[in-house]
Amino acid sequence: MAEGKKKQKQTEDENFNYIVRIVNTDIDGQKKTVIGLQSISGVGKRVAQIVTKMACVDTTVKMGSLPEEKVKEIEDLVKDYVQYAPHWAINRQMDYETGADMHLLGEQLKIIQDDDINRMKMIRCYRGIRHEGRHKVRGQRTRSNGRHGLTMGVQRKS
Repeated sequence: MAEGKKKQKQTEDENFNYIVRIVNTDIDGQKKTVIGLQSISGVGKRVAQIVTKMACVDTTVKMGSLPEEKVKEIEDLVKDYVQYAPHWAINRQMDYETGADMHLLGEQLKIIQDDDINRMKMIRCYRGIRHEGRHKVRGQRTRSNGRHGLTMGVQRKS
C-alpha cells in the first residue's frame, strides 16, 4: 500500500507546475485558484471568482495541479473579461481617449493610471494639484490623520 501512495504522489509531483504564467504574471502553483488569480494586477476577488466559475474549475484546487488546457482557458477568460462582465464590474469604463470599456491587467493598468494622474496635473485640476502636493485626493481629513514628516504638537516648558 505504501508503494501505491508513493507512486501516486510521485506522478502528481511530475505533473505539478510550481509556477503558472497567466497574462505576463507568475503565479505560485501552491495557491488555490481564486487566490492565485488575485496575484494578477487588475484581478480582484470578485473577478477571480467569476473567471473560475466560467471555466468550471473548483476554487479549492491548487493552480499548479490544473492541466495546461484549463490554464489556457482561464487565461482567455481573464483577457476577455470585458466581453461577459457587467458594465459596473469593469475597471476602466468609458476610456478618456477611445470611449470604450476596457478591463486593464498587469503593467498596462499602472501605465494608464500614471497617464491619468499626469493629465490631471497638466490641466491643473483640483485632483491634479492634490496629487502634486502629495495630499489626500478624495476628501479625507488632513488635520489629524495621514501626517508624515516631523511631529508637531504641544511642547512642554523645560
